[in-house]
Amino acid sequence: MDLKLQDKTALVTGSTAGIGLEIARTLAVEGAQVFVTGRAQDKLDAAVASIRASGGAKVTGVLADAATAEGADAILKAVPAVDILVNNLGIYEMKAFADIPDEDWLRLFEVNVMSGVRLSRGYFPGMLERNWGRVIFISSESGLATPGEMVHYGMTKSAQLAVARGMAQATKGTGVTVNSVLPGPTRAAAIADFLKSVSANPDGTPEEHEAEFFTQHRSASLLQRMIEPEEVASLVAYVASPLSAATNGASLKVEGGLVTTIA
Repeated sequence: MDLKLQDKTALVTGSTAGIGLEIARTLAVEGAQVFVTGRAQDKLDAAVASIRASGGAKVTGVLADAATAEGADAILKAVPAVDILVNNLGIYEMKAFADIPDEDWLRLFEVNVMSGVRLSRGYFPGMLERNWGRVIFISSESGLATPGEMVHYGMTKSAQLAVARGMAQATKGTGVTVNSVLPGPTRAAAIADFLKSVSANPDGTPEEHEAEFFTQHRSASLLQRMIEPEEVASLVAYVASPLSAATNGASLKVEGGLVTTIA
């Protein structure tokens, strides 16, 4: 399927690894001019090289921390306008509710929510003026079903849904859309350590840790395995394309059937 992205520009935050990297790769391979962001030059260079090796010819790295106001300003100065903004940057941790200090609540909100708010505030008006654009927030199934072991993380993901839906109200009658994509537990570089940290048997194999995680912590999952970043990227690429014009203000699940509600 031709997603008709050849004449589009896209910026993906947190795109040197994991879901962000695969979203950037998929958009670039589809022909978009893609800007990837990261805080470390070596990781940024590696991401750009990896995307180019996959056939994404038009990719540029932007060295900046999208989680800070200064970093967002630097990104907006380096790339003044885009057709597609993918707010992917995010962090998580498992911690009992009573053990979460104010600093952790604020830190997760700053990274997961304000990074997207600042860049959307910078790019959204231009999209409306040009009468075409896509803003996509990479939220999480945790935004709908807050996990008891990550309440502060779930809070930020619910906040993203609220921001995206509120922004979508301003697009009425235009060619701009704002949507959220909600992955479930997804394979990434740090996931092995994360699964080991919550396992009752830290000396087990990675495969055993993954199986235990779904049995003990995510038993409602229909997939019963980690989602691959490419599986999330495929949905994001469609939502970013002109083909998705009728999808607006939506929260789109790609969580392996973990959320049991039909909404």
